[in-house]
Amino acid sequence: MSEKAAYYITSPIYYVNDVPHIGHAYTTLACDVLARFKRLDGYEVKFLTGTDEHGQKVEKSAAEAGLSPREFCDKVSARFRDLATAMNFSNDDFVRTTEERHITACQELWRRLEANGEIYLDKYAGWYSVRDEAFYAESELEKDENGDLKAPSGAAVEWVEEPSYFFKLSKWGERLLEYYAETPERVLPKSRRNEVKSFVEAGLKDLSISRTSFSWGVPVPGDDDHIIYVWIDALSNYLTGAGFPDMDDADFKTYWPHVIHVVGKDILRFHAVYWPALLLAAGLEPPRRVFAHGWWTNEGRKISKSLGNVIDPFRLVEEYGLDSVRYFLMREVPFGNDGDFSRGAVVRRCNGDLANDLGNLAQRVLSMIAKNCDGTVPEHGELEAKEKDLLATIEGLLADCRVHLEGQAIHAMLEAIWRQVAAVNGYFSVAEPWVLKKTDSDRMNTVLWVAAEALRRLAILIQPVMPDSMARLLDQLAVPEDRRRFDNLGEGSAIEPGTELPAPEAIFPRFEGGKDQAAG
Repeated sequence: MSEKAAYYITSPIYYVNDVPHIGHAYTTLACDVLARFKRLDGYEVKFLTGTDEHGQKVEKSAAEAGLSPREFCDKVSARFRDLATAMNFSNDDFVRTTEERHITACQELWRRLEANGEIYLDKYAGWYSVRDEAFYAESELEKDENGDLKAPSGAAVEWVEEPSYFFKLSKWGERLLEYYAETPERVLPKSRRNEVKSFVEAGLKDLSISRTSFSWGVPVPGDDDHIIYVWIDALSNYLTGAGFPDMDDADFKTYWPHVIHVVGKDILRFHAVYWPALLLAAGLEPPRRVFAHGWWTNEGRKISKSLGNVIDPFRLVEEYGLDSVRYFLMREVPFGNDGDFSRGAVVRRCNGDLANDLGNLAQRVLSMIAKNCDGTVPEHGELEAKEKDLLATIEGLLADCRVHLEGQAIHAMLEAIWRQVAAVNGYFSVAEPWVLKKTDSDRMNTVLWVAAEALRRLAILIQPVMPDSMARLLDQLAVPEDRRRFDNLGEGSAIEPGTELPAPEAIFPRFEGGKDQAAG
């Protein structure tokens, strides 16, 4: 399998101390779009997500819920599987860190580090946040209004003293800087790469990688008194999904290390500093890229349970429809930046971009074919130069989309596609086929064919973001399911005159006064 053909995309595995929220949906959706795009483009794709189920925080949350840790994890992990179904994620695998295959992979990573002399036993004394499952230097802490020390995230910290195994992180600073320099796109966006480099350049300290104060976790091989630090446990899930420790496993040979980790900016340090250092120390290749996206606010306010403004993705889908939500989340904010969620913005996108621009275009074209061509794709005459250019430009969008998605710029891909949606709308309005039907029916047929063919090409390109809606549009264009890949964009797969089309139906809802009405 060539490097170009292999594509391994991962979301973080989500901590099961709480139910899924919009941030979980957003991260995994981006991975889903990338995975779907690459599959349509002929890549061998593996898309991994899952749940992180060990650690002190889970143990405490389970006790508060009156459940055993296992019962608690089973319950909450199921909600993340439900989210994958509700959001139509196409993940190939779902890793739970309580699975035996994962425990095997995690412990094997530890053994390799130990065999390479990268681990030693000592005593940890320092500040620890249970909520973040992270250790912090005193210089990173801030005092709140009550004088209590807080982590950068705002989480409470406690002083911990206990025996601990340490990973020799301090020796890997120079090699990590070389790793970032080898390919500047190792960490994206650029602002995050600079942040990571500055952290490493400031000097790294050895990392405490075991705990003894609780028992819900993966035991350290050969020392059951110690539990492997939950972040080592969690990060190794990416190896688990690739078939590690079986280095001859077909998935491992195919996909590792052709991996892109998509994460929230709050966990960048773990993925872009600790993780590549651990892999290098274990004699394994580090990931090709870590991409850190921003956070959402809700109507301009920080999202938090205390404010009661947490956005439930299940309710969002119920309210606006699945593909409308998928489109909004990927289109509204440049991927990598922070963004603000508002219902007004959702409605503007639903009504403007979807119902009006694309949906209405499809409805107008298909309705005219139904009424004036007996519901059959019309024959077309010689295309004018501007029509050839229009179709060629849409076909050529694929190259631009590839460039955008190579940098995880999903919003830029959608902007480029919607410029062509606007171009087709402009072409159709200027051509006025409703006038031509009275004066030049042959020319009307050509305009209708060009518009239908443009819709076919656009729908194929939009599939990764809105698979269900574009499937319905392609069905209405009678495009066979085996001719919907990117290599079918060109004229060799063009919509064939004489093809019978089903009766056109609205694709997107339009929202007015809080009520949705079917629209194009």
